[in-house]
Amino acid sequence: MRRILFCLIASCLLFASSDLHAQKRKKTSSGRVVKSSKKPAAKKKAAQSRARSRMPSTVAAVSGVGDFDRVNNLYGSRKELSQTVQHPEFLQSLDAFINSCIAQRVFPGCQIFAAKDGEIIYWKNFGHFTYDRSVPVTDSTLYDIASVTKVAATTLAVMKLYEEGKISLDAYLRKYLPFTEGTDKASLTVKDLLLHQAGLKAFIPFYKNTINKETGAPRTDLYRTYTDKIFALPVAPNFYLRASYLDTIWQEILNSPLENRGRYVYSDLDFYFLERIVESVAGMGLEQYVNEHFYKPLGLKFTMYNPWKKGWEPYCVPTENDDYFRFQLVKGYVHDPGTAMSGGVAGHAGIFSNARDVGIILQMLLNGGQYRDHVFFKKETVQLFTGYRSNISRRAFGFDKPDKASGDGGPASVRCSKTAFGHQGFTGTCAWADPETGITFVFLSNRVYPSAENSLINRLSVRSKAQTFIYQALGY
Repeated sequence: MRRILFCLIASCLLFASSDLHAQKRKKTSSGRVVKSSKKPAAKKKAAQSRARSRMPSTVAAVSGVGDFDRVNNLYGSRKELSQTVQHPEFLQSLDAFINSCIAQRVFPGCQIFAAKDGEIIYWKNFGHFTYDRSVPVTDSTLYDIASVTKVAATTLAVMKLYEEGKISLDAYLRKYLPFTEGTDKASLTVKDLLLHQAGLKAFIPFYKNTINKETGAPRTDLYRTYTDKIFALPVAPNFYLRASYLDTIWQEILNSPLENRGRYVYSDLDFYFLERIVESVAGMGLEQYVNEHFYKPLGLKFTMYNPWKKGWEPYCVPTENDDYFRFQLVKGYVHDPGTAMSGGVAGHAGIFSNARDVGIILQMLLNGGQYRDHVFFKKETVQLFTGYRSNISRRAFGFDKPDKASGDGGPASVRCSKTAFGHQGFTGTCAWADPETGITFVFLSNRVYPSAENSLINRLSVRSKAQTFIYQALGY
């Protein structure tokens, strides 16, 4: 009896050992060997403890954050179906769904990009620049990614400067922006700006004060059809704003009431301040900083502010046929009025890109801050910024997240894990990275053409449904 019991115990131990070994190294369906995303419990707890020790004292413990223990570079061909796609019929359903959206005039065209563990499993262009179907969407088409700029530019810069010890998340605004001294904005913290809970107003339509209330036309004292030293801010082709009006914009921000203290209110104003912090600390403009520290090292060719300056206007899809501010079709110039009045560069909007370039940024973050032979961040920095960081919202530092509640994806697909992070954009865009599954998803469209009043993309939940098709095709 003792001998039988001994054999049973030995067999159980052998099975457990084999199972642990299998978890440490497992093959994907394509035959490649990758590290498992699962860690032994003791190592995982130790890693989380190290991450906590680097956090500001007022930040909540790690939650909804990935391990970032896999490093992949984008690869794969669109000509052959990836072996990781378990249910290709869902990709066919995605194609049909997007074509039906175009037929319903949700948007005239779009780009969709998805990768799994670095392998591109879906990358397609749909439709045209406009509904006249004269110019098709291609790989080199650029979209105004709107608020995805917040994570594709500003948040990356804040992360880098934080890691270098140049920005403290607990610091007050007055430390980096002395011009806030004497206002109620001076005591706002960096982390509250990143979380959209600093108390700022949701929105200020700066352009409205530049429109003549009697005629409905742009004020002639503020705009010219030519540029010079005084009218130096290009808002649209042959449409220049008086450069000194930037001071008026900032005075309006500083004078605006803190009407949302203690609440989560999504606001572009938070990122007006974050842009200025980056520029003050880095000693250079945000555009130059992200180009030098991220876009060039990542090899991004289609990601930029103000593409019209670089001759890329023909590759840009038009956004809105503006009949209230610029009174012309907006193409190659940023759609967001506040960014346009700032010369096209801002912390909350302004970046143009294509789906693959945005996918590379996401893959770098999924890799824990690495891409090819370049290290952009420590893994702990990515963990800090991409986990749930608020007790009153689903937000991470700069990034959006799925809703915390089980079975609720919030702005993302319900099939995303809670480790996912990303952002949506007003023009009809989104970008999501999911550390637990290794999936990146990018959706770019110009749903604001010809009018931003078109809200079908939200009413039909197009972006989250498209993402769900990707997850279903991969077996999630």
